[in-house]
Order: sequence, then C-alpha cells, then structure tokens
Amino acid sequence: MNKLWVRLGLAFAGVAMLAIAAVGLLANFQLRAGFHRYVISNQVDTLLIPALITYYQQRESWEGVAKVFERLPGPQRGKGRSSEHGHAPQYTLADASGRVVYDETGSAPARISTAQRRQAIPIVVNDQTVGYLMVIPGAGEGQGRAEAAFLDLITQSLLWAGVLAAILALILGFLVARQLSAPLSRLARAARALSQGDLSQRVPVSGSEEVSEVMAAFNEMAQELERSEALRRQMIADIAHELRTPLTVMQGNLQALLDGVYPLTKAEIAQVYDETLTLARLVNDLRALTQAEAGQLSLHPAEVDARALVAQAEAVFQDAAREKGIRLEADIAPALPAIWADIDRVRQVLYNLLSNALRHTPAGGWVRITARPASLPDGQVGVEIAVEDTGPGLTPEEQAHVFERFWRADASRSRDQGGSGLGLTIARHLIEAQGGVIGVASAPGQGARFWFTLPGVQPASNPASRNG
Repeated sequence: MNKLWVRLGLAFAGVAMLAIAAVGLLANFQLRAGFHRYVISNQVDTLLIPALITYYQQRESWEGVAKVFERLPGPQRGKGRSSEHGHAPQYTLADASGRVVYDETGSAPARISTAQRRQAIPIVVNDQTVGYLMVIPGAGEGQGRAEAAFLDLITQSLLWAGVLAAILALILGFLVARQLSAPLSRLARAARALSQGDLSQRVPVSGSEEVSEVMAAFNEMAQELERSEALRRQMIADIAHELRTPLTVMQGNLQALLDGVYPLTKAEIAQVYDETLTLARLVNDLRALTQAEAGQLSLHPAEVDARALVAQAEAVFQDAAREKGIRLEADIAPALPAIWADIDRVRQVLYNLLSNALRHTPAGGWVRITARPASLPDGQVGVEIAVEDTGPGLTPEEQAHVFERFWRADASRSRDQGGSGLGLTIARHLIEAQGGVIGVASAPGQGARFWFTLPGVQPASNPASRNG
C-alpha cells in the first residue's frame, strides 16, 4: 500500500469515482425534476387547457369549474388538499378580471395581481382571454405507476453506468499510475545497483518532462562517477608503476651492497640517493597535483615583468641547450604588458615546457621562447608565452591526451628519460587557476608549440585589492 503506483492509482480512482457519483446524483435529480415538470406540462397542455376551454364555451362562465379539476388523473383534488397531497401539482384559476374562481392551494388571494397574470397560462376562447391558470408544481411524487417505473428504470441505468465507469476508472487509474511510477522504479533500482558499486548502470530516459530530466541527470551522474572511478584506478595503477621503478632500483642496489656484490663506495651510495630524490620529486608532484585538482593551490599573485621572466628562463637553460647541441633563443615583443600572476608558479610552468622541449629536440635543432601581447576572451589584454621546438611533434590523438596525468607520447620511455608524467597536468592546473589558458599546436615531424596566456595588469585595477 505504500508503493507510489498504488497510492497514485487509488487517488486517481477515488477522484474519478467521486466525480462519477456527483454527476450521477445530479443527473438523477435533474432528470426526475425535469420529467415531473414534463408530465405536469403535458397534463396541462393536453388535458386541462382543452377541458377548460370546452367548459367555458359550453357555459360561458366559470361557475362549477371544480368538476373539471376533479376529473384530472391523480389524487383527490380540491381546496386545501395541499397538506395531504403536497407533492402533486396545485392549480388556481382566475377569470378575465383576475378574480379567483378556483383554488387548490388554500392561500390564493381573492384577486390575482397583474404580475401574476403575466406569469399565468391564459385561457383563450374566440380570441378573447377568459381566464388565467396558475400551476404550482409538486415535489415529484404522486405520479402514476408507469411514470414511477420509468424513473426507476432510469435510476437503475444510471447506477449501473456509474458502477461500470467506477470500475473502468479504477483500472485506468492503476494503469496510468503504474506507467507514471515505472520510470521512478527503474531509477530506484539503478540507484541501488549504483550504490553497490555497479557504476555501469544507466536508465532509459522516459516519462514526463520532469521525470526525464531526473533520469538524464542520473545518467550523467553515473557516467561521471564511472569516469572518476576509472581515473582513480588508473591513477593508482600509474602511481604504483611510477613508484615501482625507483623502489626496485633502490632495493636492488641496497641488496647488492648488503651481499657484497657492490662495494660500499660513494658512487653506489650516490646512485641510491638519486633514486630517493626521484621518489621525493614524484611525491611532490603528486602533492601539487592533488592540491591543484582540489582547488587548494597556494597562489600569491603580483605584477610580473614578462620580459624579465622569459629572459631569465633563457639564461637558465642556455648551458643545458648548448651541451646538447641545441640552439636556444628568445623572441620577446618590445611592448609587452605586465601580467598579474604568481611568478613562482609561472616560472614552474615555463621551466617545465623548456625541459620537455630540450628533452625531445635532437642535436642540431632549436628551441625558441616567444612572448607576445594577446587579447583574452573577456576582452582584456594579456600576454602569450610559447615554447617552440623542432622535435618529433605530436599526432592529433597525442595532443588530446598530452595534459593528462602520467601520459607520455612514448609509453616505452622510462621515467628517468621522460619525467614523472605529471608536469603538463600540473602546468594546466597552475595556468587555469590564475585565469589563463594553456594549449599545444603540433604536427608529426614538425615539432611542437606549447603556449599559455595570462591576463595583464589592468591600468584601473588596484593590485592591493587583487591580493585580497
């Protein structure tokens, strides 16, 4: 009884049956009253009026007219009979001047008023009004046996029709309620399965507009949960894989040192120490990524000279580029606005892009850092900083995944050759957290161009307020 479809069905059926009962009672009442008025009108038109006209034509007066009324079908007629037969029609007859010559009500005045004459039925003989008949209908009882049988038949027909309509309303009410609640039942089952770990649950979108919106929202939620779970498992697997390499190297080296395979020299100890640094770097990257994804990055924005930032980056990486036989150059626009950003975080992003570019550019190639003014989507003026190289480039599919965690263009490359796989993911979060955009443009065999934009310092803005 507590199921929604049962309650809806009972509610629909209850309302329908109440409506049927009300319509049936009203129809029965109106039918009885109308039929009673019809019988009286028919009796007056077909019996009484012709009898009164004939009576007046024969006597040319209304004297003794009570005999006409006494011959009418029905209970005994006469003056004052209303207390006994108050349910039959009562008649009052007046002559042409309005004087009452016959009265069954016992309360009529000696003469009827002009207004009463207008409402009465005129008795016309030879185109002259010779009298007025007033009819007071009864309550509907006192009819003949045939009339009563007809009304009883109509009442029974209405009753059976009401019972049949009530049954149909009950059936249709339950069918409609079941159809309305079926999508919600499917949704409840899917939600229970989802809570038990089946993230593949989806429900067909059906039902009314409101129910369809709920079901579509459930599907989106389930899809997002499934995607998040897949990312979580992938991240755990990636972290385990990334940690396994330095831990295996450390374990092997330490075991070899313990077994006396390797001599306890500074070189062997330095190798183990390098692996601990690799672990620390990975842990720091994971911590930074977790903070970035949770929106808990600590940022300290201030006015930054983009020209000085790019020039400093070129100087820092010049020796590394020279050792690899790569030409590193900077192309900085002369009129470059200052940017509003956390200089340490921007430097971290730029250094990561430069490290990747030098790692993938072969000897004899070049890496270029460019800085140009840029128009941001909101109409502000900002700065675009880009790092271009002449490396192998990226396919469109690789570009779609390049900012995902632990992704590498060459899956076979080890972490000491290709970094932690988190740098670009962290870079994306760092730039977006400061209101910027980061992207890549590349083609296989034609190098890659990684770029990011940051908003410039607005002349009317107050740096102090922006710190807050």
